[in-house]
Amino acid sequence: MDIVVNGRRISEDAVYREMQYHPAASVEEARESAARALAIRELLLDRAARLGLAPVPEPGEDEAEALIRQLIEREVRVPEPDRDSCLRYYENNRAQLRTPDVYTVSHILIPAPPDAPHARDMAEARARQLLAELQAEPRRFPELAQRFSACPSRTQGGRMGRVRRGETVPEFERALAGMQPGELSHRPVETRYGYHIILLEACESGRPLTFDEAYPLIADYLRESVFRRALAQYVQLLAGQADIVGIDLRATETPLVQ
Repeated sequence: MDIVVNGRRISEDAVYREMQYHPAASVEEARESAARALAIRELLLDRAARLGLAPVPEPGEDEAEALIRQLIEREVRVPEPDRDSCLRYYENNRAQLRTPDVYTVSHILIPAPPDAPHARDMAEARARQLLAELQAEPRRFPELAQRFSACPSRTQGGRMGRVRRGETVPEFERALAGMQPGELSHRPVETRYGYHIILLEACESGRPLTFDEAYPLIADYLRESVFRRALAQYVQLLAGQADIVGIDLRATETPLVQ
């Protein structure tokens, strides 16, 4: 069923093209997210047209993106977080406001495409075999990395050097967080790249941030949180005034800010 927003039709083909930008656990979820994004886009473009806005694109924007940005800048205003609000957040979240842990890491990557089950099974089996050899003879890690790893770090015997949070994929980071210095991963760690054997050589724990250090980070977080809520409310207001067929835009979130 096609979606119609204030007389403007969104075809099923357009939804399927949009789905590539909305990865999800299922095709149905991806389609729903894509359809909502396109419907909200039409809703905002319709509002911009009614206000008579003329697009003034910034570098990298097309005219539609410029219109949506200009509309939001005009109609979605949020207050700046004050210092007292930031201080309250700081006092309530001290444990999370730290510099990142720094890990010194080596690894061996046995590659496999994410969409090739047979190749991934073979990669996992090979990684398990290498891990067993390393558990028996840990000193062979540089040799086996040079011979078998698909990562450029193989030329340094698998050494990745110092790694901080956000510099590797989440699965790799979770494995590091559960390891002790000098330890091999208990099992191969699966990521979209394949299977990793990880050696954690050292870990430097992060330190608590002072309020002055955390203040700009907290202000950015609070500003973004308020903006997300305000934008979601704005979209719901427009949806309540619009003629929409084929999708229900009544929700607490909007794909534009997810």
